Amino acid sequence: MPTNITTELLGAHPALEFAATELELTTSWIRGGDGLIGFGEWRSTSVKGKNRFADARKWWHEQLATLKIENSVHGSGTGPILFSSFAFDSAEESKLVIPEIIIGKRGDKSWITWIGQRSSPTISDFKGSKSIGEISFESGALNDVAWKESVAKAVSKIKNGDLEKVVLARDLIARNTEVISKRNLITYLSANYPSTWVFMVANLIGATPELLVRLNKSLVTSRILAGTIRKSGDEAKDLGLAASLAKSSKDLEEHEYAVRSVAEALAPYCSSTNVPESPFVLHLANVMHLATDVTGVVNDATTPIDIFTLIASLHPSAAVCGTPTETASAVINELEEMNRGRYAGPVGWVDARGDGEIGIALRTGELSDDQKSMRIFSGCGIVAGSNPEDELAESQAKLSPMRTALEMRE
Repeated sequence: MPTNITTELLGAHPALEFAATELELTTSWIRGGDGLIGFGEWRSTSVKGKNRFADARKWWHEQLATLKIENSVHGSGTGPILFSSFAFDSAEESKLVIPEIIIGKRGDKSWITWIGQRSSPTISDFKGSKSIGEISFESGALNDVAWKESVAKAVSKIKNGDLEKVVLARDLIARNTEVISKRNLITYLSANYPSTWVFMVANLIGATPELLVRLNKSLVTSRILAGTIRKSGDEAKDLGLAASLAKSSKDLEEHEYAVRSVAEALAPYCSSTNVPESPFVLHLANVMHLATDVTGVVNDATTPIDIFTLIASLHPSAAVCGTPTETASAVINELEEMNRGRYAGPVGWVDARGDGEIGIALRTGELSDDQKSMRIFSGCGIVAGSNPEDELAESQAKLSPMRTALEMRE
């Protein structure tokens, strides 16, 4: 007997990040007040190995086959939604979640999807409670000095011609004396980083500025970020810093590797692509990035191209691994001395049509099972011109969104 899943328009309702039901908030994908949030779990699983993207597609289609879909709204992001958070490395577990209730918003249009025989669930306002407990931070796999030494080793390998670029990540452990509120983290990140995609899947929470791939009908979009400078807080000075970033040979070199890797990965699946000649400077609350939006039109093929195909082709890009990929991956395993887990892996949502939005899990942290600690991450692209002290400062700036969100007590 198929299970009913119903999607209908919502009337006036609270802001997306403050919506609440009687179920636990389990998933989110929010940008500028628009997006999707999910409550409860109807189905969830994990996949692992080199075929994890194909296995995720297979599992998703198996679940769809059991559903009787009634969708009066239509359009991308409506109907049943799979939230996914893939591991960076194939040896680690990736998480897939289908929420029981999903609320969506795009512009002035909002909708709700629910699984089961119930009538439309009641949606109420939710105000995030004040955070409780005492928070502390400690070094993860490498302390500051050891991580700078790893950066220096990576620069030596690059100058010796072993590779062109490698992305080195680091982690920090946050511990709280009470349970860390997921709602508060999502609320804070949404309010303070509205131009990022604020996500949550299976206790992985973050605010990523980087879109690995969006597929809407036949249009593909990927936003690549590589090259970073920390903001000063002074508007006039930051304009000068943005100009210096746009002219920095070190940052432009790093950015070129990342853009090239994405364009080459998309080319086999697209009848046409558009790759801008120069990047723009993306301003975030704490840093600025060199950014390029690559777009393409998917080929008309006998076998339809879905977002899982594109993810498998794009991950890992030079923006989170390096160039060439296999050599950079080996250097990461040698120098990072930690397991990335789902950090820097693809994260986002897929709908029943195979369309969706998938970001890269950056500016992120993973809650422990008891939800009293969180491992937060940042990474930096290392090229021949990199300086370990500067890279450390950049990594600290990239830790700031999650660190500040955890520290908030008001």
